[in-house]
Amino acid sequence: MSDRLPPLTALRAFEAAARHMSFAKAAEELHVTPAALSFQIKSLEEHLGTPLFVRLNRAVDLTEAGRTLAPGASEGFHTLSAAWRQTRRMLDTQTLTVTAGPAFTAKWLAPRLYEFAQAHPEVELRFSASLRIMDFARDAVDVAIRFGYETEDAGLYSLALAKEWVTPVMTPEMAQRYPDLDSLKRAPLIFDDSIAFLDPPCDWRAWFRAMGDSFEPVHGPRFSQADHAVDAALAGVGVVLGRRALVVKEIAEGRLVAPFGVAVTTDAHFRFLCPEGCETRPQVAAFRDWILAEIEKTTQVSAALRKVPAAELVA
Repeated sequence: MSDRLPPLTALRAFEAAARHMSFAKAAEELHVTPAALSFQIKSLEEHLGTPLFVRLNRAVDLTEAGRTLAPGASEGFHTLSAAWRQTRRMLDTQTLTVTAGPAFTAKWLAPRLYEFAQAHPEVELRFSASLRIMDFARDAVDVAIRFGYETEDAGLYSLALAKEWVTPVMTPEMAQRYPDLDSLKRAPLIFDDSIAFLDPPCDWRAWFRAMGDSFEPVHGPRFSQADHAVDAALAGVGVVLGRRALVVKEIAEGRLVAPFGVAVTTDAHFRFLCPEGCETRPQVAAFRDWILAEIEKTTQVSAALRKVPAAELVA
């Protein structure tokens, strides 16, 4: 028996029929007639020398040979489709699909997109606000912005963005009501539970310890999404431990203030990720360089704060 592969069209017809367990549904998917699909499968069976399907009155079932072939055929066409999509994206120099968390998208990317669009009108940006684990090939994504600790990202280009910190931020009006540490203890404190995973913690207890105070607040509105916590502070609901990436623009433009001058830093940070080698694609490189330039614009806000590493605050 020859190991020569049969025609691709015949294998494709078999894969679709095995997946649907229906010649009619497979023919509809492939835009051929049921008779044409049946002919393709028959030619594949002749090439193999054994039936792949048991033909029943109103249904089909796989033979042992069919059950052996089906998983590999399905995986092969999936791999081929993924490679085709990836190759097409490599040749596309205009479209850029970016995934980032909802908070980063809302508070960092969205307010700055006009500047990028003005500087790069040739790039069509598409965004997916998601925190799920993604696959660049499967999800047709070019760039991912992710927050967390440094990991081994095999096969990926990984660029650490600015160091992350947290510091109390509030509206200028609220800052007049709570001007010092003692009064801050009486203020409505907002809790951002999205960073509860950080170890060592970067919470209110850690920040007060950085100020040399043992106060441990536990009461106040809690938010699972960081951007919602920041929005609450902007609305004057209370004081939030603002994360650098999500509040630095608001501080620079005066909508929020950071009156205490002390921040707690963490080793977790945002990273710019893309498949290795893709960082040189024109639209990816332009987007990366734009992000770095935008971060540079607000370095004076960070420079004004005294930084205390969270690791130094562990009891």
